[in-house]
Amino acid sequence: MKKTMVMTILTLFTFFAVGSAYAGGKCPQPRKTKAAPANVVKMDKTAKADAAKGKAIYDKTAKPMACKMCHGAKGDGAGKLGAALKPKPRNFACAETMKSISAGQMFHVIKKGSKGTGMVAHGKTLKDDQIWDVVKYIRSTWVK
Repeated sequence: MKKTMVMTILTLFTFFAVGSAYAGGKCPQPRKTKAAPANVVKMDKTAKADAAKGKAIYDKTAKPMACKMCHGAKGDGAGKLGAALKPKPRNFACAETMKSISAGQMFHVIKKGSKGTGMVAHGKTLKDDQIWDVVKYIRSTWVK
């Protein structure tokens, strides 16, 4: 993401979120996210992924910004920048929402982004194995 885009997001955050009552974490969380191709939806490479590496990416090293900035430290969609986004970031801690989202679908959304949401594509900045690390971290931490 270009510097101007990050600044725009930060400006929106300041305008909409500072002093707001945003709590994030809506559950269940309705979505109209386009389904990944069938072969990707069925894919699951989390068995060989590393959740500890995924946590580091989620918390700090993902570019253009860390996942935690929007999805929150608790995975509930209540990150600092998430308050300014519509729809709100995915609440990974909501079992009712997450029960129908496969590991492959998560991989696809992280890699390609999600049109009509604030979820940007990370496919140019993260390798596939790093994306699987993030998926494993999210699923092993919050998706029960």
